Amino acid sequence: MSSYVIPPDAGRGSSLTRFTHWPSDWSDSQHAQIVSSADGMVATTDRYASEVGLEVLRAGGNAVDTAVAVSFALAVVNPEAGNIGGGGFMLARSPDGSVASLDYRSKAPGAATREMFLGSGVDLGDRSVLGHLSVAVPGAVAGLWDSHRALGSLPWPDLLEPAVSLARGFRVSERFVASFPPHIVEGLLQFPESARVFLPRREDGEPAPPRIGDTFSQPDLARTLERIRDRGAGGFYGGKTADLFVKEMERGGGIVTRADLVDFTTAWRDPVRFEYQGHAVLSMPLSSSGGATLAMACNILSAFSLKDLPWHGAEHVHLLVEAWRRAYADRNHYLADPEFAEIPIELLISSQYGADRARTICMEEATLSSEVGPDDVTVSEFDGNGAHTTHISIVDPMGGAVSLTTTLNTWYGSKVVVTGAGFLLNNEMDDFTAMPGIKNFFGLIQGEVNSIEPGKRMLSAMTPTIVLTPGDDLFLVVGTPGGATITTTVLQVISNVIDYGMDLAEAVNAPRVHHQHLPDRVECEPGGLPEPVLEGLRALGHRVEGCKKEVWGDVQAILAQPDGSLSGISDPRRGGVTLGF
Repeated sequence: MSSYVIPPDAGRGSSLTRFTHWPSDWSDSQHAQIVSSADGMVATTDRYASEVGLEVLRAGGNAVDTAVAVSFALAVVNPEAGNIGGGGFMLARSPDGSVASLDYRSKAPGAATREMFLGSGVDLGDRSVLGHLSVAVPGAVAGLWDSHRALGSLPWPDLLEPAVSLARGFRVSERFVASFPPHIVEGLLQFPESARVFLPRREDGEPAPPRIGDTFSQPDLARTLERIRDRGAGGFYGGKTADLFVKEMERGGGIVTRADLVDFTTAWRDPVRFEYQGHAVLSMPLSSSGGATLAMACNILSAFSLKDLPWHGAEHVHLLVEAWRRAYADRNHYLADPEFAEIPIELLISSQYGADRARTICMEEATLSSEVGPDDVTVSEFDGNGAHTTHISIVDPMGGAVSLTTTLNTWYGSKVVVTGAGFLLNNEMDDFTAMPGIKNFFGLIQGEVNSIEPGKRMLSAMTPTIVLTPGDDLFLVVGTPGGATITTTVLQVISNVIDYGMDLAEAVNAPRVHHQHLPDRVECEPGGLPEPVLEGLRALGHRVEGCKKEVWGDVQAILAQPDGSLSGISDPRRGGVTLGF
């Protein structure tokens, strides 16, 4: 069956009247395109990558095969977030219902030290986000290799070839050009090789991003991908690619060594599983905080009947904020790499703990964040959602599913391209706690347990998630980028569908709100909350300073229908593409 698109306004007119606080002029409310298919589906942030995934599915590949091919394609066409120089998390459900989660989050190099970014004071400057010192040992290639060896079916070289072809040249789209705002160009210009690769000189001799319609080729990256195609993970962590990587570190004062590359390992872990309104929710375990934070917030909300409250009315948003305030307080204080700390995870994600937390919520008054959780942190400002991470959702014709989120951390990571190898390096070291009470790029103020140690994985917010029906059949595959907003965005999409009965377009398009314990402030997308709702929140004691200047998130979601067909959507905020057949 060929894929087809339902017109974005089909069936919407009367349904939105159910949501009395849906802004009448919400900018993203009319741009969703629901894609339906009978067999398989792939949702990504980029058309080229989705087309690669669709061809793998048509060739008989399963969801993991597709995720591998798409991930490598995104490293070429979505360089601000798709990567082989970063790391991520994969949640995979097999057709028989078994679920596996693979942690291939990056690790601190062996020479990393607890106070490496502090210098003589507490001002981090940009050392943890810009340049060679911010680079952690990448896990992406190892993760994709290990997942394929365990769960893949098609030959590995076949899955790499599309990315190799794209690296030899692809036509530049509007979306690609939009990934070069002025601050990114400024950062890339600080590193000659990065500027050479991504800012080719124009007729006037000035370096500038490619233009729409240009053919953008990355021959060094193509050769690196060929080595990975031919040698698997050994083509990245050893041989010429490793030589070039280490030379780049030496050139710029980085600390990742050949031994760090050779010693990198992934970790298979049991997914976080909890119940929400009769549905089983499966999400990512530590070293991602996403699954645990999602579970804590949902367990708190389970004590209330959201469906009886007007969607996005002051009471509804109040409950969301109070749940997140408590979940993020616990996240920031307790969570870290489980191989480096004893973490009471079973207690934190238990329904009883959620019920106990829920009893501390007052419907008539906001709780001050200073009264929730540890009080040895300093209130700081939230710097923004800072995507750059990207998410892939896949369902194959056999009923297998993958929810995968991968990252360089911020836009274009460290801004460093490995000379001669063509790929960007991450700046994931910023996700550690450089010093308790000091915020990271995403405004998160994290605990001592997440401090820097050699070989340790930094805490992440990535929340790849799969939701099952009350009968344990596949229901929803969902995830998003967005830094600290990732978990709150995933929760809102799930709740919009389960609690409010929204179709997938409504659930993804809906304006979003956010709270992360500190700073003690309700965030919302521009135009996302009407003034009467904002006034109602202020009357309850919430700090609301108006809506943010930018929307956040880039949700990729697939919903399994009762008849076995699939509906999917790519978030209109970033212009991704969902394809099915």
